[in-house]
Parts: sequence; structure tokens; C-alpha cells
Amino acid sequence: MRTITLRRSLVALFAAAISFGAITQAQAETLRIGYQKYGTLVLLKAKGTLEKRLAEKGIDVQWTEFPGGPQLLEGLNVGSIDFGTTGEAPPIFAQAAGADLLYVAHEPPAPTSEAILVPKGSSLKSVADLKGKKVALNKGSNVHYLLVRALEDAGLSIKDITPVYLPPADARAAFERGSVDAWVIWDPFQAAAERQLQARSLRDGKDLVANHQFYLAAKPYAEKHPDVLGVLVEEIRAVGEWTQANSEAATIQVAPLLGLPADITRLAVERQTYGAQLISPQVVEAQQKIADTFSDLQLIPKRLSIKDVVWTPPANLAQAR
Repeated sequence: MRTITLRRSLVALFAAAISFGAITQAQAETLRIGYQKYGTLVLLKAKGTLEKRLAEKGIDVQWTEFPGGPQLLEGLNVGSIDFGTTGEAPPIFAQAAGADLLYVAHEPPAPTSEAILVPKGSSLKSVADLKGKKVALNKGSNVHYLLVRALEDAGLSIKDITPVYLPPADARAAFERGSVDAWVIWDPFQAAAERQLQARSLRDGKDLVANHQFYLAAKPYAEKHPDVLGVLVEEIRAVGEWTQANSEAATIQVAPLLGLPADITRLAVERQTYGAQLISPQVVEAQQKIADTFSDLQLIPKRLSIKDVVWTPPANLAQAR
């Protein structure tokens, strides 16, 4: 009797071990992607092509939405996601804070997809008029650099204004209440404010910033799964090319996901750029300039080396750039 009981116990223990191993394996084979309110990753999520490609490798995809780039990279840093997309500034602030990340790819410049907005009845006519005013922005986001450059171009500095650091939803509420004089924001929030609130663009990024969108990965994930990153870049590029050739279809697909009318979504889709590429020396140089600017302004505590955190793809993917 004792032998039978012992045997049953061992069988149960073995079954539990197998079950635990299966759970661990399932967790190990899940790609966790962070995305924002709008961007190529939203289009990729809607298309479902990435899931099909990775299912062949036994990999599931888990999507998590973040309100902005800084929050997304905090998720990357603490290990809740493996991959995501942000504008130019968030990875610089994250790297300065010690995040273990790598730049994987980027989209072409989209300078009109972010802007400094003022209310429709505002008396402010130029960036120079922002002196002494309250300006809302998401701290550490791509628009942080736009604001710095726009002020510099107008002969001012960040010290000449009162920054009000708020995430997009709270910033819009403050903007509508009149609690701030201007709002620096990106699409689709920018498009929504322009169409719904008749907000006026004081200055967009044209001739000031490139406004690259970057795809970033946690370094440990990138080192372990370079093949998955290769598939990601291919699928991001493919859905971008499809969107560029089918902007109306993309608008119809994405508008319900954003909860925005088609005209607002279409404006955001058309201002976005598409065609993901691996990181080039020219893009590294441009990103280094932003990092040096933030260091000079003491917005980050130390000098950074961008080239040290760029993903080196396998030879076959590098040749397909």
C-alpha cells in the first residue's frame, strides 16, 4: 500500500513538474510589445500578421498600451515588456537613467507630426511670445526636444518659460481649461486638438527636428532573440509600406481603435512616415546631438554614447537593410 501511495505521489509530482515547465516555457516564448495611442505598431497590431509569423516559431504576442514614450521605456526597464516604440527623447532619458536598452530600427523623419499648439483665441503669434508662459508637455518625450529647439531658434531657453509636465490626457484637459498657454504634443492628440478644439499650431517640427520614431528592445531580449527582432523589423516595414499605399483603408482600420473620427485619424495617418530601417550612422549622429543638447542643458545627469546602445543585427538581416 505504501508502495502504491509513493508511486502515485511521484506521478503527481512529475505531472506538476511538467506543468510548471510548460508554464515557464510559455512565458519564455511570449513577445511582449509596448505601443502608444498611435503609430505603426498600432497598425501592425490591427493587421495580425506578426502573430501569424511568430506562431510558426511557437511564440505568442502580448500587447500593452502606454500613454507616452517615457512610461513605455520604464516598462521596458523594469521588465514588463521586451520591445516598443518611442520618439527621440525618451530613450535618451532612459539610457541616462541606466535602462538596459538597444535601438533596433527607426522610421523616416516626420517633423509635422508634432507641434506647439495654442488655443484658437490665443494672442500668441510666435514662439518668442511664449516667454513667461506656461507650456504643457510630457516630460522626456519627443516634444521635449521640439520645445527646446523651438525656443532656441526664437532666442529663448527652457528657463524662459514655465514647463508644466503632464501626460497627454491631463495636458489636453489643462489646455481646454486655459490652465496653460500652450501645449507641445504629437499625433493623434495633435490632430484631435486641431480638429476638435480648433487649436492653432504655433510651430511644428519642420526645419527644427527630424522627429524619428525609434523601435527599441530590452538588451537581454535582443541578445537572446535576434531572429524575432528580424521578423519584427520586416513586419513593421511591410505594414508601413501597405499603409503608405492604402491610407484610406488604414484610416478605416485604425479610427475605431483610436476612438477618433475618420477625418482626425486620416490627418494623423498622412502626417506619419513609414519605411522602418535599421539604425544608420547618420541617425546615430542625429540622436547623439539630441543627447548632447540635453546634457548641456543639464536635463540629463551625464554625457551619453548612443553608438554603444545600437543593436547589431545578424549578418543576413543587416544585408537586407
